[in-house]
Amino acid sequence: MSKFDEIFGKARVFIYRNARPLDLARWRYHFEGGAHEDVLTALAAYQNADGGFGHALEADNFNPNSAPMQTWSACEILREINFTDGSHSIIKGILRYLDSGADFSEKHNQWLSTVKSNDDYPHAVWWNYSERDKDFGYNPTANLAGFILRFADKESRLYKKALEIAKQAYEWFISNAPIGDDHNAHCLMRLYEYLSETGLELVDMRTFAEKLKEEINNNICRETERWKTEYVCRPSMFINSKESMFFEDNRELIEKECELLTEAQLDDGSYIVPWLWYNDYTEYTLAANWWKSILLIKYMRFLREFG
Repeated sequence: MSKFDEIFGKARVFIYRNARPLDLARWRYHFEGGAHEDVLTALAAYQNADGGFGHALEADNFNPNSAPMQTWSACEILREINFTDGSHSIIKGILRYLDSGADFSEKHNQWLSTVKSNDDYPHAVWWNYSERDKDFGYNPTANLAGFILRFADKESRLYKKALEIAKQAYEWFISNAPIGDDHNAHCLMRLYEYLSETGLELVDMRTFAEKLKEEINNNICRETERWKTEYVCRPSMFINSKESMFFEDNRELIEKECELLTEAQLDDGSYIVPWLWYNDYTEYTLAANWWKSILLIKYMRFLREFG
């Protein structure tokens, strides 16, 4: 048995014992020939009547109400399983929610990263509701705009809104780089990918790519010892394929992360969750266990690709 087979086998046992139905379906899709229909069925359970997502789809926020960040999580899962049927009810629902004007700041022309109802349910401290201008960035707005440009009717009001937002996100990024924020950078990376896939010549894509490379190379923590215990940016946050435009610049760090994943697996097959909620909600224990399965899917895909 290879080292990867041993690690993978322990991870699989943890998943089957602990994962939410959604994450078990994702695991089966990636590693066991499972159907994307099973992922969609499980994902739909988190979608509300307004088309948005809640119910702790983003596992650090137990708010059942729709929110842009929870809806972003759904968009990421759809992308992860390469699902592109824009006529599907999940995608149509997401577009309906984003078109509704709910949870959108007209002042900033951005979707809210936190919503008021978060404060009524168990959640990590970073999901506390805030209206401060400094808390507005392009997480998740840049990602959601890209999703709209990929799937919405080109004649729709929503599509035209997304065109405007995408241009603004690009201009903000180019004017403010380096921004030094992993999550904003990830959403901008997704916007770039959506624009590339749709062939939209909306911005200077060469400049966009160059600035993204600089940003992401700067964001990945080079102090690899910190990876073991701290919540710092590792290559797996941005890179999951050798086709990634960030691969060559970070090849050595990718090897280092593969070494870490080989060495740091816990006896139960999982890996540590390197963050806390920093409050008194006991639901963190449940969320952390969910996160272990979410992280295992990401890490096993990473090891399979690069290890």
